[in-house]
Amino acid sequence: MNITSHTEYLNLESVVIKPVSAAFRSDRIISEQWEQLNFLKKPDLETAINEYREFESILKEHKTKVLHLPEQEDLSMDSVYCRDASIATDFGMILCHMGKKERNKEPKAQKAFFIRNNIPVLGEIKFPGTLEGGDVAWLDKSTLAVGHTYRTNESGIAQLKQLLEPHGIKVFVVELPHYKGPSDVFHLMSIFSPVAEKLAVVYSPLMPIYFRNELLIRGYDLVEVPEAEFDSMGCNVLAIGPKKCVMLKGNPHTEQGLKDHGCEVLTYQGQHISVMGGGGPTCLTRPMIRSEKN
Repeated sequence: MNITSHTEYLNLESVVIKPVSAAFRSDRIISEQWEQLNFLKKPDLETAINEYREFESILKEHKTKVLHLPEQEDLSMDSVYCRDASIATDFGMILCHMGKKERNKEPKAQKAFFIRNNIPVLGEIKFPGTLEGGDVAWLDKSTLAVGHTYRTNESGIAQLKQLLEPHGIKVFVVELPHYKGPSDVFHLMSIFSPVAEKLAVVYSPLMPIYFRNELLIRGYDLVEVPEAEFDSMGCNVLAIGPKKCVMLKGNPHTEQGLKDHGCEVLTYQGQHISVMGGGGPTCLTRPMIRSEKN
């Protein structure tokens, strides 16, 4: 069995998550934070807990080892989107430096969690660099794509290269557009979700031509998300195995496109845990180890 962290689609062996009950915590916290954090609407705590229970059950039914980040008073509701605070590599975790100031304490909290659980740390992105995990995705075991966005700046990318290039990893920079501006959560994985070798879900209208062409040169088939399903997170798809996908309910055209490419699609109701906060299934998870079973 080949074990690696350098993939977005192989069989998900272990994952770190932050249960919504530990991130949202109470109706009072939600009332105090949701507008400041740019949630589209105020989530309902009970509904969010039920939605998250359904989401987590998909991971557990896949026999994935699930590790829970603990509740922490000085972290915001956004900490539920735990992918953003770190990057998993075969050489250890990379702690990010968040582009959204309200999330600055999350990498330190994850570092403490990794140390307690004997998970090695390779390094940290430091000020003035910013980098968020939603802006990075593995194209292959030696190529990591990173989006240059309002959340991930040039200094953060330069530091990422310094950490990974000595290990033979190429960092492929993707310049993303302004779109809705600095206040919006717009990551590389908002428009690109690999779900198998040479297969990815994409939203081409916001994809740089050179990056889309790079995927085609590499032999990728692209499942195109229609405009009507972009805001409902049709492009935010988590692979828990090759062609085994988790996505939000309510994106029928994208779901059918995946099925037409031979994918099994598992869906969850995520209006309160995903749509309102701008974080789909990839954002809700920090995948750690994946395997290619021989």
